[in-house]
Amino acid sequence: MWSWETSNNGSGNTSDATDVETYKKSGVDIDVGEDLLRRIKGPVRSTFNKNVLADIGLFGALYRAKFDGVQKPVLVSSVDGVGTKLKIAFALNRHDTIGQDLVNHCVNDILVCGARPLFFMDYFATGKLSADVAERVIKGFVKGCRENDCALIGGETAEMPGMYLSGEYDIAGTIVGVVDARKIIDGRKVRKGDVLIGIPSNGLHTNGYSLARKVLLEKYSLHTNVDKKGKTLGDDLLAVHRSYFKAVYPLLSRFEIKAMSHVTGGGIEGNTLRVVPKSLKPKIDWHAWERPALFRLLQKTGNVPEEDMRRTFNLGVGLILIVPASKADHIMSALQKKREKPFVMGEIAKR
Repeated sequence: MWSWETSNNGSGNTSDATDVETYKKSGVDIDVGEDLLRRIKGPVRSTFNKNVLADIGLFGALYRAKFDGVQKPVLVSSVDGVGTKLKIAFALNRHDTIGQDLVNHCVNDILVCGARPLFFMDYFATGKLSADVAERVIKGFVKGCRENDCALIGGETAEMPGMYLSGEYDIAGTIVGVVDARKIIDGRKVRKGDVLIGIPSNGLHTNGYSLARKVLLEKYSLHTNVDKKGKTLGDDLLAVHRSYFKAVYPLLSRFEIKAMSHVTGGGIEGNTLRVVPKSLKPKIDWHAWERPALFRLLQKTGNVPEEDMRRTFNLGVGLILIVPASKADHIMSALQKKREKPFVMGEIAKR
């Protein structure tokens, strides 16, 4: 479960009879870590379910391997981070949503295999621990887990002096889910003529921030108003990476969905190629949807080539379903009932 890392970076401090060194002097404050643990126990426990068998504090997390309704369970796992989106959170001192970003990203990664999430584990590392900041980040993990019916069963908090700039940290997360072996979605059944249905993203999600920061922050402030609703550029850049679990997972038992693509680094085409047979390719209609204003601003401000835009960003499409053409309308209707705004964005063609 959650532990407190007590190794430092070997900063070179020495001691003699007149100069007593302590762990706290070297930069690691165990008391702050224990205070953080006290703060997060309640929120983290709120994600537990009947399969969680151990409380916070043990060396390992215990989860009962019993999956109702799954005859041949296959575990599906994924690990990820949120990249340089963290730099925006640091600049704005807003840390309450970055944990949600990470959970939702990982949930989507296993969803496209047909899996539902079981539990999530996090890693939070910093040079000097701020219990206030870490608590906000971890409460973001908690919110993401609760919204995705996922238990937050463990994590690691590491304070490592000298490893990070002042006020900065890094996070990573691992998710484990389950799918019935008979219901794994792996793209093997994709055929020429199948239809691509796109579901909108909520901005950049967690990819392309190195380019976005370089282009936009040379000209604009994060506090610049970018629309008539009073949203700032910072608001747009910190928009939460969406989870598609609640909208899409119920459809998997009702419709034939041959493959799904979570649009992350590599863009729409690159990620969709990962889930179709080698002899096929997605034929994208790039005019089938209107790109959100943030992407248009990015391309115009930086004079970014279209090829780079397509390979780097999701361009307003967060998840793609590949379905039989004869079922596309029914699946679109089902998604609309979930308050989604799906659109046909292409088809599968021969290479």
